[in-house]
Amino acid sequence: MTLFSDDDPALYRQEPERVAPPKRVIVGWVAIAVAVLLALVLAFVPAPFVIEQPGPVYNTLGTDQKVGAAPSDGAKPLISIPGQKTYPTKGSLDLLTVSLVGNPEQRPSWVEIVGAWFQPSKAVLPIDSVFPPGTTTEQSNAQNAALMVDSQQDAIAAALNQLGYTFPEHVAVKQLIPKTPAAGVLKVGDEITSVNGTTVSSVDELRNAVKANGAEKAAELGIVRDGAATTVSLTPTESQGQVVLGIGAGMDYTFPFDVKIQLNDVGGPSAGQMFALGIMDKLTPGSLNGGKRVAGTGTIDNTGQIGPIGGIRQKMYAARDEGEAAYFLAPASNCDEVTGHIPAGLQVFAVKTLSDSLKVLEAVRDGSSTADLPTCPAG
Repeated sequence: MTLFSDDDPALYRQEPERVAPPKRVIVGWVAIAVAVLLALVLAFVPAPFVIEQPGPVYNTLGTDQKVGAAPSDGAKPLISIPGQKTYPTKGSLDLLTVSLVGNPEQRPSWVEIVGAWFQPSKAVLPIDSVFPPGTTTEQSNAQNAALMVDSQQDAIAAALNQLGYTFPEHVAVKQLIPKTPAAGVLKVGDEITSVNGTTVSSVDELRNAVKANGAEKAAELGIVRDGAATTVSLTPTESQGQVVLGIGAGMDYTFPFDVKIQLNDVGGPSAGQMFALGIMDKLTPGSLNGGKRVAGTGTIDNTGQIGPIGGIRQKMYAARDEGEAAYFLAPASNCDEVTGHIPAGLQVFAVKTLSDSLKVLEAVRDGSSTADLPTCPAG
């Protein structure tokens, strides 16, 4: 038995007082935890966006290798015209591409998205605006490959028309959409020659004629089926704000000679303008660009009309940085996206037709003033 006297120190021994950490310490640890969690989210959680960035550049006057690549023994002329007299070319007429980071199967991380937001040469887009819901990467690639083939054919037609060649060309029904006005009236392969008596010689002219007719009002279409001309009546409807017949229309051509375009792993219709200019340069004496480096983009139809494209900001950076071009041919309908975003050192001309582009190239070649030529303002 242990006894303690009143003055024994053990009687007065106390446990040390536990002091709570300051609130600022707790807040600090919480902030660190949130930052770590946010970093993990940014690093590993996929974002519902894709990133557009400058892609490879190709010289239509050169080979199928991208500009800046080491020469290869397997390189082929990007444009070749066998059996026809062609002429030496100089400089470049560059076509431009856009690379896409992300797809429905593998979306970019938030770290990549945040980084892209702060780079003027890149664009962040909702994934659904690039890949409509239900569209796989494989399906998108197939669609873009088909658009590339069509754009090459339209570019050949535009170039040959500009040079004065004549050849059979007509608007044709390529696809029928079920349960639309055209189903049961038109057939795949039908040539469409007129709408309400107005001749149509391009898909754009057909589209404009149908729009002028309006929805819910019968239109008279002149067609050629199996070599026989006839007229059919059908009533366009409205779909997604547009007046439509319910067909996929395209052009059929019978060219007077072969023009071969060699470009793999590039899709979409936006190289049409530069293909046409490259073909013309090879078929005519001299140099369209005076030996200078010129880049451009834009869809084209057989009549030489140049249309808008996507990713034009990224293409301007590719033109300047990869192709080292000082001149850029842009569709006039893209100027709203160009103004205020032109990289330093690049002069951007607004063109609506192939003839407009040739006027720009003439001024560049001759070293004459370009002050009177339409441009996309620098902003």
